[in-house]
Amino acid sequence: MRGRRGLNHVHVGSLHAADAQMAVQNARDLYTRRNEGVSIWVVPAEAITASSPDEKDPMFAPSGDKVYRHPTFYDIPDDVPHM
Repeated sequence: MRGRRGLNHVHVGSLHAADAQMAVQNARDLYTRRNEGVSIWVVPAEAITASSPDEKDPMFAPSGDKVYRHPTFYDIPDDVPHM
């Protein structure tokens, strides 16, 4: 779901449904009760591939030596939104 103030979709939960249309309706009913959502994605569980927490060191360690990927060397002006 993507909230009114959010820029990205975030995982908010899982549900069961007979088809894709029902999944979207059920997700709307379950996860946007307070009128906070503006967009919903639903994905069949079998379409999800995830890394294992047991593999976190070999999976994510290589990015630690690439400091240029992190904007720590830049001064971001206050008037630049969403940074």
